[in-house]
Amino acid sequence: MQKLERSFNFFNFLITQTSKCHCLEKKKKRRQSGLRCHVVFGTHGTSFSENQTLLSYSGGIMTTTRFFVYGSFCEGMVHFSKIQNFVESSVFARVKATAYRLKVGFPAVVKGGSDLVPGQLIELKGSDLLLSLMDEFHGYNRMDPDKSLYSREEIEVHPEGMSAPVKAWIYFLNPLKLPVNATVISGGDWRRSMEEQPVLTSKLSEKQVTYIQRLGRSSGREIVPIDLTLYRELMNLELIVDKGRRLALSKLGQEVYRHLA
Repeated sequence: MQKLERSFNFFNFLITQTSKCHCLEKKKKRRQSGLRCHVVFGTHGTSFSENQTLLSYSGGIMTTTRFFVYGSFCEGMVHFSKIQNFVESSVFARVKATAYRLKVGFPAVVKGGSDLVPGQLIELKGSDLLLSLMDEFHGYNRMDPDKSLYSREEIEVHPEGMSAPVKAWIYFLNPLKLPVNATVISGGDWRRSMEEQPVLTSKLSEKQVTYIQRLGRSSGREIVPIDLTLYRELMNLELIVDKGRRLALSKLGQEVYRHLA
């Protein structure tokens, strides 16, 4: 659990630092000395290891990369804030694939199928560091893609108002990592699915959210006190597991924690 917390806190920290570099990029032509930002990130999916790689950005080359995003990374969703400072343009678009509803309520898209899955075609302006951070967040390891949680692939995207498709990157969930309780979203319309059945995070009380966040931030052996009523509520929701001397988030609880603002 401590690794999960380190992963998300570190991602947010790095995005903040990279965002500062991006904003100051516009000023570099007026300055002789380049901005130098040093940031660190891990190399093992969503768990940051002790062997971390130091990267530096010295006001270097900023490139524009097209991405097709869906679910929590779309505008107005919980993870959009992680990329919004880098978005140069955005347009409604669709891709041919298969969308699944995870138990937490958010979608995951798997390669293959004929459904037209909705999302956004965005242009992100950033360095290679931003792409590495996106890979890290999605648990994509370029050196071992078959064992990664997600794969990053370039596919044809169909933007609204355009007659021809364009190429863009997308993160597909690895079919081998698809939870057994995930259900196919008919027609691929995950937005309608979320409207008809709101995500689990929106159904939680403030007290439940606060405890999940505290438990998510705790170290492996730390005991986070809980009252009996809240204990029963979270156990019934299958969000926590009792390890005897302490409580921990279940797999579903970890997914909920990932999707809390």
